[in-house]
Amino acid sequence: MHLLGASLLLLEYLAFSDAEDWKFEHPGTLYAWEGACIWIPCQYKLPGKRVSLDNLTVYHKYKYDDNAKAFSGNILLQMAKMNKLSQGRIQFLGDSKSNCTLRIHPAKTEDNGILGLRTTSGSEKWMEKIVLNVSKTAPAPRIQLPLEIREFQEVTLTCLLNFSCYGYQTKLQWFLESSQLPSNTSASLTTKTVSTQSKLTMHPNWTHHGRNLTCQLWNDNAEGPLSYETVQLDVKHAPKEVTTVLQSPTPIREGDNVTLTCNYTSSNPRVTRYEWSPQGLWNELIPGVLMIQKVSWNAGPFTCAACNSWCSWASPVNLHIKYAPKGVKVLPIIPHSEIHSGDRILLQCNFSSSHPTDVRFFWKKNGILLKEGRELSFDSISPEDAGSYNCLVNNSVGQSTSETQMLQVLYAPRRLRVSMSPKDSVTEGKDAVLTCESDANPPISQYAWFDWNNQNLHHYDRMLRLDPVKVEHSGAYWCQGTNRLGVGQSPPSTLTVYYSSETISRRTALGVGLCLAILLLAIWGVKLHQSWKRIQSQQGLQENSSGQSFFVRNKKIRRAPLSEGPHSMGCYNPVMEDSISYAVLHFPVDENDTPRIGDAGTSEVPRLSLNRDNSVTYSVVHKRQVGDYENVTPDVPEDEEIHYSELVHFGAGERPLDHEGVEYVTLKH
Repeated sequence: MHLLGASLLLLEYLAFSDAEDWKFEHPGTLYAWEGACIWIPCQYKLPGKRVSLDNLTVYHKYKYDDNAKAFSGNILLQMAKMNKLSQGRIQFLGDSKSNCTLRIHPAKTEDNGILGLRTTSGSEKWMEKIVLNVSKTAPAPRIQLPLEIREFQEVTLTCLLNFSCYGYQTKLQWFLESSQLPSNTSASLTTKTVSTQSKLTMHPNWTHHGRNLTCQLWNDNAEGPLSYETVQLDVKHAPKEVTTVLQSPTPIREGDNVTLTCNYTSSNPRVTRYEWSPQGLWNELIPGVLMIQKVSWNAGPFTCAACNSWCSWASPVNLHIKYAPKGVKVLPIIPHSEIHSGDRILLQCNFSSSHPTDVRFFWKKNGILLKEGRELSFDSISPEDAGSYNCLVNNSVGQSTSETQMLQVLYAPRRLRVSMSPKDSVTEGKDAVLTCESDANPPISQYAWFDWNNQNLHHYDRMLRLDPVKVEHSGAYWCQGTNRLGVGQSPPSTLTVYYSSETISRRTALGVGLCLAILLLAIWGVKLHQSWKRIQSQQGLQENSSGQSFFVRNKKIRRAPLSEGPHSMGCYNPVMEDSISYAVLHFPVDENDTPRIGDAGTSEVPRLSLNRDNSVTYSVVHKRQVGDYENVTPDVPEDEEIHYSELVHFGAGERPLDHEGVEYVTLKH
């Protein structure tokens, strides 16, 4: 067994002696198809110092015969001494120095297999193997793509066919779907490669993604492509035609729920996430679907982005939210910093935005609807126009109200009046408070009080306190108020002060005492009168005497001082102090008739006849005492009383029959 192995090694050594010195360069495998040609570029280097090739034999499907110690097979070409360059379909296009190029035309499928080039140069021999791949039809070209094709980046694609042969023209053409693309075809026939290729330079866009790119092999004599290869372009690109779609029904009102979706038409690689703008407290129900709860009036516009390795943003979508007017406010157009009564004032209602824009304006004063219109004007403003004003703006969605605009009107004091507490009538000894009430802006800074005589009381507070109140405080009072704009005056208000129960009791007792005194005087007068009548009746009357007159002067009488006795209460009675008393006495004819005394001026006493000839006249003149009250002793001595009497008898004769009468008259001074 060992001997057999050694023998084989020896034979191989003998067959391939100096093999390391032979060097061949040619393509490892050559491709062709039925009817085409095969071009075999070949270079060699002789071993050692050999300068030329002696013999060349081309075997097809050769093998080594161990017995004959030689190669055998189908000989396609044999050259001895290099004097025969061609034989049949195969041509030797080389030389005896270094070129061993061969051409086979036409190629047949039987050529498929291994060719062997047996070369000899002197004692040096060599067998070179060449592989032929001959198919029935032309093989498909191969499209070589870059590792990644990105949108808008220039790329070069190669269509390669491992075939080329002089004398057999081929070309490669590019087609994108059914559209032919411009390209150039080039051939390479070297000992390293035999090929035909076409390069396509393009700037792909996202629309090329997924489309078919075809490279076709053409021959001038063929009616159609001999072969082709199609690839589907894989163009990396960001999401395309991203749109934000409003799913909620329109129109949308403030406070509604809104649903948005993010759509796109193409993405490579696929979309992995979505982004939304503006960012907020939104709820993404599922990737690409956004729920906005209770949308605000100024929400949006909204946009979304679909993202893979890149993000693509959609165009913003406006929600066109309908809402009530916003930013409603009152713009006061005031000529001065202060508003005085009588000024011209203009209030204007303004708002910042409204959707829809068709609006109406209203005004409220102190919460009560006043009028409609954008402007509220006062040609001559009055204090009654002061208050809180609000402007209302409404549209078909709702109504908005402005903040309150306070309108303050400055004016001089007016409508002053005096109020009395507890009321306008009060009992002496109590407290009485008079308050000066007014209407003024700015408030009254100074007050003044006056009584019923327009006398300034020199009291400058708002309230006038009478503590305690007296009867002499009764009367009318009025006040005056002043601010920096003017002066106002109230009408008089009357304060009535009543006597207290103590005073009334005291004065009642005084009145009762006075009445008792009068009664006593009356009784004394009656008694005095009766006494006088007795005196008159005792005196003898002379019938035919002439009239006599006489005066009686009473003696001065000093009254005891009242201080020495108990004080009495009474009222001043001037009648008791100054009086003139006058009396006339009439005597009847019949002495038996009983005389009657009647009061002067009464209807019960018959009036006397003017023809009466008998009469007695009696007069008393009193001078009044100097003093205010009966219980006060005068400083001067009392005067005397003067009594005057006249008795007249008119002639002689019988007296006419008549009743005796007395007339008494008191004349008050």
